[in-house]
Amino acid sequence: MIRIGIVEDDPAASALLVEHLRRYEREHDEPFDITLFRDGAEVVAGYRPVFDILLLDVEMPELDGFSAAERIRQVDRDVVIVFITNMTQYAIKGYEVDALSYVLKPVPYFAFSQEIRRSVARLRRRSVDYLLLTVDGGLVRVATDDIVFLESAKHRTTVHTVDGKYSVVGPLKALEAELEGKTFFRSNSGYVVNLRHVLGVQGSSALLVGGHDLLISRPRKKAFLAALTDYLGARPS
Repeated sequence: MIRIGIVEDDPAASALLVEHLRRYEREHDEPFDITLFRDGAEVVAGYRPVFDILLLDVEMPELDGFSAAERIRQVDRDVVIVFITNMTQYAIKGYEVDALSYVLKPVPYFAFSQEIRRSVARLRRRSVDYLLLTVDGGLVRVATDDIVFLESAKHRTTVHTVDGKYSVVGPLKALEAELEGKTFFRSNSGYVVNLRHVLGVQGSSALLVGGHDLLISRPRKKAFLAALTDYLGARPS
């Protein structure tokens, strides 16, 4: 089921979006789990990356859609964002937060359905892989996309995810081998970083989702930047 958040302060406009989504469900046999928010401040408060698609109104009284999107992007690089606006000039600004597109108000069903189709197609292109971790004698399945970085700690490895962290027995290189070919790169002898969660590079540090600031060793910096550039260039548009 696809999880969609609607962030709209106008009850009538919000109801119309829900109506369009329910119609799309019937026509395409695509179930949606819909959550409503009345303002950008409401969706940002305690935000966790649980949504697949966010429909964001641009003009809201407390926190506008662009400001909300900027904050959301700090913790969620993957949610598909579609802006709902009555002004075409806002479309260009949407690219600053990697918005998929925008829909003009009043929202006609045909244009809306095309954007939902594009959003769903982007989601379908993503493949979900999991890593099985042995934690406290049990098994924990973690989506590799949710792993922010791995940290070596003596004879253990700490797996930092968007939801928390897990400590497992074994060297960092063992988990690194399991993640080979995915979006992971070793920044130094003690860390393996998921490139999808890198917000930027400043000097010799990689800035990650969640406020993590990890050292990039001098011998690895050139290769790390090349890997990050390749990853960003390969992301679906």
